[in-house]
Amino acid sequence: MGLELKNLYDDFRDADTIKAYAKIIAADAQKLPHPINIMEVCGGHTHTIMKYGILQLLPSTIHFVHGPGCPVCIMPKERIDHAYVLSMQENVILVTLGDMIKVPGSNGSLQDARSKGADVRFVYSPLDCLKIAQENPDKTVIFFAIGFETTTPMTAALLDTVIRQDVKNILLHVNHVTVPEPMRALISDEACIIDAFLGPSHVSVISGSKIYEEFPRDWGKPVVVSGFEPVDVMQSISMIVKQFIENRCELEVEYKRAVTREGNLKAQALNDTYFHKVDFRWRGLGDIPQSGMGLRSEYDRYNAEKMYDAVLPKEEIDDHKLCICGDILKGKASPPQCSIFGTACKPSSPVGSCMVSSEGACSAYYKYGNLQVEIRDNL
Repeated sequence: MGLELKNLYDDFRDADTIKAYAKIIAADAQKLPHPINIMEVCGGHTHTIMKYGILQLLPSTIHFVHGPGCPVCIMPKERIDHAYVLSMQENVILVTLGDMIKVPGSNGSLQDARSKGADVRFVYSPLDCLKIAQENPDKTVIFFAIGFETTTPMTAALLDTVIRQDVKNILLHVNHVTVPEPMRALISDEACIIDAFLGPSHVSVISGSKIYEEFPRDWGKPVVVSGFEPVDVMQSISMIVKQFIENRCELEVEYKRAVTREGNLKAQALNDTYFHKVDFRWRGLGDIPQSGMGLRSEYDRYNAEKMYDAVLPKEEIDDHKLCICGDILKGKASPPQCSIFGTACKPSSPVGSCMVSSEGACSAYYKYGNLQVEIRDNL
């Protein structure tokens, strides 16, 4: 019998294993010196926690603070406006990843732009731009690049290929961001209640677990690099709880099947060739120094922001004043406490950053929060 996708994750959704971890965590939690607040930085973890009822399995002394979520969630409106404006330019094909289609800017979403005649296309891989450019030699193909460290090497690989093959009609609008800087910004806030982090494993596959070493060392915040399946998350929570009851503060890797300390050195070198660190404005969090990746100046001829500078809006645009995503990201509030949650703000008409993407905390609560699932009975 051939290998199927479900064969790869069955063991990580095994009910007996999940229940066993629930019992271990419950027993250990009784020894905690105080309740603990764990931030899951990535929205993939948030959705695992909500979808599989992990909240219902945990004792009341363990709480979650929902982090930045995903690159779509944190994209400020002015950069969404860049994508919209670029897509409306004559002889332009705007290409991006599928999650971007419904993200609202001040003029509307890319879905709205497409309904008005813009040529907007969504791909699974940046390298698909090469075929689009080849089939449309009279058009300028602009790749609106988004993503954490996980997807940055794919954008670098696209540019590397464009340069090597001397492709004349591909430009990049780069919106890549990095994970450690917002973590640092959050715990620097005086109102921060974060005690520990679940670090996203897919980021560390590229950057290595070393990017989290500063948090236990300099900030006294344990980090466990976790996979995204339910068993991964339960094991990672157990590891964090054990650190607290054993009076340890360390970086640990649960996702050892793919994460090393150094990460993917070839991908890191490719990134360093074409990108450098820049300041970036995060939707819901504000300006975070050196938290983004920008094209190096020697590649300005491939930079859509430079080539279309005259038509791109420059004004910063804040979220709706009723939106409390900033407070949600800092653990000051939960999604249901927002006055527009599930009414004016929902996945079909998102107002704030936490509802924009399927990986946002508000989106997860909207989709799974009202499910009356008796997890302990059904596992």
